[in-house]
Amino acid sequence: MTESSTSLDPKFRQLIRQDVQSMHAYAIQDSAGMVKLDAMENPHRLPAELQAKLGERLGAVALNRYPDGRVNDLRRALAAHAGMPEGFDIMLGNGSDELISLLAMACDVEGGSILAPLPGFVMYAMSAQLQGLKFIGVPLTADFELDEAAMLAAIKENQPSIIYLAYPNNPTANLWDDAVIEKIIEAAPGLVVMDEAYQPFSSKSYINRIAKHKHVLLMRTMSKFGLAGVRLGYMMGPKALIAEVDKVRPPYNISVLNYECALFALAYQDVFAAQAKDILAQRTRIFDALQALPTVKAWKSDANMILVRVPDAAKTFEGMRSRKVLIKNVSKMHPLLANCLRLTVGTADENTQMLAALKESL
Repeated sequence: MTESSTSLDPKFRQLIRQDVQSMHAYAIQDSAGMVKLDAMENPHRLPAELQAKLGERLGAVALNRYPDGRVNDLRRALAAHAGMPEGFDIMLGNGSDELISLLAMACDVEGGSILAPLPGFVMYAMSAQLQGLKFIGVPLTADFELDEAAMLAAIKENQPSIIYLAYPNNPTANLWDDAVIEKIIEAAPGLVVMDEAYQPFSSKSYINRIAKHKHVLLMRTMSKFGLAGVRLGYMMGPKALIAEVDKVRPPYNISVLNYECALFALAYQDVFAAQAKDILAQRTRIFDALQALPTVKAWKSDANMILVRVPDAAKTFEGMRSRKVLIKNVSKMHPLLANCLRLTVGTADENTQMLAALKESL
């Protein structure tokens, strides 16, 4: 590909926002031929019997029609699955990414802003920038805990429209102190979004506490459940609040294939629960193995990933990639992540290969 074919024609530079031109697109690493442990995916595929059943079900879907009321069956099924409180409602997104974008769009008022701890999920800041909202990032402590004083000071100074609290956090994989979270919620002048993307692997959830507040939303995804390829996120909150945010949702944003796959998966929750149990066992195995490596620091995890610090992240990452194991080098994402790598928990065989490649690449 020539440079001229990738350079923007000057006549279009005035049409596209300058801040967009200076941005980088969300990068997806090439994983062909690799042990893929870079994106926190459930490594288990559907059993062959269920693959056949799902194929028959999807084959009977009316692809010639727009999505219909069946999507409401999924909303009810997810509400039951999550244990949604009375008086709350649920909206669906094409992954949590879309929900984050829709929230920024709905809350794009004059002087509006979005606040989140850093390091954290990159889409919080990106959604703010794309919507023209100010983003306030508040650094975590050196041990990746919430800095209570800094968070409360930033809230008081900036009066953010939205505060994101990932529970557990990405890429640090830890749960934060509940008492500090409650203080942040009480101080919030706008919405607080508890992002529970990794709930299937977490020891705690905020679901039983959201009913105490009128300004707290809880967001989850089916990606970590085992349907990353289906792209389905959901968000729960007080009915009146969800109704307002839902007004900016595009029509038919959940395809017939999306919602049939999700309804199918929820009908076989025991299969996915068994997969999550195996992932938790493998997470313990990896963490114990990492503890035996003197030059590696590993943080305890409540997700399906483990954050580690190595002497030289770039060297170790490249060494593992040359050994056909793909992980995520997060060392440049934030100063607190210096020389850090993020390891997704895979299958037993994948984890064996990953640990061997790590040891050889240090």
